[in-house]
Amino acid sequence: MTFEIKDSDIRLEFFRASGPGGQHRNTTDSAVRVRHLPTGIVTQASDSRSQLQNRQTAMNRLQAALKKRAEKVKKRIATRVPPRTREKRLTEKKIVSLRKKLRTTVD
Repeated sequence: MTFEIKDSDIRLEFFRASGPGGQHRNTTDSAVRVRHLPTGIVTQASDSRSQLQNRQTAMNRLQAALKKRAEKVKKRIATRVPPRTREKRLTEKKIVSLRKKLRTTVD
């Protein structure tokens, strides 16, 4: 499922990437930040020294974020706990309770 992202819905910003990479990375505005105006989602990429590759990476991340936002979470259907399981839980709790009671010191 791919989302159509209109050019009018996004704002591209270019800035200098920080970190290692040498002279080329420090002198060019290769990092890209993409803002999706209708939703307010912001993605950025500064992985590569190339602005074009960073722009493509940021757009892919934006598309993934929009896809995740569009997914509907299924509501959990509560089920009954079987009686045998309930009994087992209670017996385990009783055992732990007894173990804790034995820890206390008697004056």
